[in-house]
Amino acid sequence: MDNLEQAVTSSATDPLSLDALRDYHLDEAYDEMFEGEGALHEHYGPLLEHYAGLPPEEVQRRKQAADLSFLNQGITFTVYGRDEGTEKIFPYDMLPRIITSAEWERVERGLTQRITALNLFLKDIYNEGRILKDGIVPKELIYACPQFRRQMKGLQVPRNVYVAICGTDLIRLQDGTFAVLEDNLRVPSGVSYMLTNRRVMKRIFPQLFRNYNVRPIEHYTQVLLSTLRALAPEGRPEPNIVLLSPGVFNSAYFEHAYLARQMGIELVEGRDLVCHDNICYMRTTSGLRRVDVIYRRVDDDFIDPLAFRPDSMLGVAGLFNAYRAGNVTLANAFGTGVADDKALYAYVPSIIKYYLGEDEILPNIKTFLCRDDKERGYVLANLDKLVVKAVGESGGYGMLVGPHSTPKEREVFAEKIKANPRNYIAQPTIQFSRAPCLIGDAWEPRHVDLRPYVLYGDKVTIVPGGLTRVALKKGSLVVNSSQGGGSKDTWVLS
Repeated sequence: MDNLEQAVTSSATDPLSLDALRDYHLDEAYDEMFEGEGALHEHYGPLLEHYAGLPPEEVQRRKQAADLSFLNQGITFTVYGRDEGTEKIFPYDMLPRIITSAEWERVERGLTQRITALNLFLKDIYNEGRILKDGIVPKELIYACPQFRRQMKGLQVPRNVYVAICGTDLIRLQDGTFAVLEDNLRVPSGVSYMLTNRRVMKRIFPQLFRNYNVRPIEHYTQVLLSTLRALAPEGRPEPNIVLLSPGVFNSAYFEHAYLARQMGIELVEGRDLVCHDNICYMRTTSGLRRVDVIYRRVDDDFIDPLAFRPDSMLGVAGLFNAYRAGNVTLANAFGTGVADDKALYAYVPSIIKYYLGEDEILPNIKTFLCRDDKERGYVLANLDKLVVKAVGESGGYGMLVGPHSTPKEREVFAEKIKANPRNYIAQPTIQFSRAPCLIGDAWEPRHVDLRPYVLYGDKVTIVPGGLTRVALKKGSLVVNSSQGGGSKDTWVLS
């Protein structure tokens, strides 16, 4: 065989025997490219064919061009706790992850169902509380949640949309089924990487895009802008919309600037806004200008020192009162964090059934709540087999991956669980699906997840794709960029 194209078109040849795939070994995890030993998923055939026609030096040249593009755009992220420095160019893999239209149709229906039910849940717990009275979700679980905001009780939220912007993390199970790993409803991040991944991929592999019929995602920022406009206060037909950022030292500041620029709205920090008579204004060189909608990338705790943390320097004094008066809309609403508390995750199938009368389309991962005596006992006895997570943490922090942990680490986590059971949940160690990645000059499998982005204004909109995050370290299950993970473009086929 002269190249990979011949290998793909010849049924007698095992693609795994090719030099470029010399380090590609299958295991029990679902593989995005291979159905089994030597058998490709059909939709990955053209990808292999295209790379077959490129000399290795041309592939590396295009990899360097991609890296340079990310560098020139300032696409970076922060890795905390590293002595050699924190700012890193975002690692990008040039082999796209491919999802068929049939697979995506189910994902889309499942995510629409999920965000609809979670919005109904948030409206209920901050108003009538029927689901709590009926015992479907324990009251103490909600009221003990640090993200539950008593200040939101009885408030009318525009269009009853508490969660306008959501990023839900999905994984594939061993049978290829997508399942929900967790919901991100407070200030979900990463969508800028999804968009820039696509832009770079189209630039360095234009012919590959012509070979595939890939559904577009470039319209995301305009749909986001339309979503924000739909949530504007009554009587503001031409709303002034801003993006509120913690500032340049935030790890996602590139994304804040990118999205504001793409939408054509102002990027502001707390010091740029002021509230008078329960109306929010933006300081400009020509005076104060009223603000109607704030896409906020600042957590509840820091957004208004008068309502929440008094020591915050990131927020706007009086913003919550302006919000309560209905003069400004925030996306997402205050108090949405209670619905992405990892302990509540276990109840989402019941929440869907309660409000929609439907079974969940996308299943949950089995979850053990350490607040329950029996389940806590099981977790403590099986720390070497489970993944333990702190319910309020994100980015891969506050987590123990049992099979990869030391006895000392498990001992420390056991004490943490005993001291604060409410703060921890545990799940079986799931083998995330694996997708091909270009490591040096060879294709190797790496574990991946998928974060699609869901928008909810007049209707639910999900751009076809999402951010595929990659655990670049061989054998690792941690895909978070803050823990050294990377990403790749996600192609949904028409």
